Amino acid sequence: MNHRLESFCAAKGQHRKIAMLTAYDYPTARLLDEAGVDIVLVGDSLGMVVLGYPDTTWVTMADMVHHIRAVARGAGRAPVVGDLPIHSYDTPEQAVFNGRQFIDAGAHAVKLEGGADHAPQIRALTEAGIPVVGHIGLLPQSVREEGGYKVKGKTPEAVQALINDGLAVQEAGAIGVVVECVKHEAMRPITEALSIPTIGIAAGEDCDGQVLVVHDLVGAFPWFTPKFVQPLAQTGVEIREAAAQFVAHVHGAN
Repeated sequence: MNHRLESFCAAKGQHRKIAMLTAYDYPTARLLDEAGVDIVLVGDSLGMVVLGYPDTTWVTMADMVHHIRAVARGAGRAPVVGDLPIHSYDTPEQAVFNGRQFIDAGAHAVKLEGGADHAPQIRALTEAGIPVVGHIGLLPQSVREEGGYKVKGKTPEAVQALINDGLAVQEAGAIGVVVECVKHEAMRPITEALSIPTIGIAAGEDCDGQVLVVHDLVGAFPWFTPKFVQPLAQTGVEIREAAAQFVAHVHGAN
């Protein structure tokens, strides 16, 4: 395992929270690295906030490798995790083949969606020496099959299913797991059941860390802000205003 991941893996035992943000380019990755972010995620969310697609299912391996290379150049300290895109890990063999492409591009670990049903892929990646972060709860790559983005863990049975998925991911060798869009009351039992870090998004505070899409955090995608996000900046507005001032200056020049 790359030495950069050691701090991430030890954080839960040290009762230290993990701050994860997405990045898709060199300057953003460098800024996040300098800010002290614990881990940088090259998410397939780039399909929406960078490439303008309606969801993540349009993202390809070529897209991901391209952006991982850029982020790896900027993140000189924090470990880089890359999202394996849809249909790039349908089998264990395919997962390993594509996971190696991510590592060659500069990632230190890969992330894939799915619980017990994807344990064979996680196990194969781990045995190949490729660290894996799991992803349970709401699975954005399955949004079309599920008919939208729906909160998970609403019943005791659903919570137990999430715990079982988390344990399966852990048993297969994952070093951590993202838990997305679960009922906040469900997060504590999930976190307590697992020995690996849980990284929540739209899942409340009872997890070992938090992850956000950086565009949501800094208001760089002003056309849509998730309900659970409170932007800490409005860079989209500032860019638009700066560009408008430039246009006015040029148009007004004699």
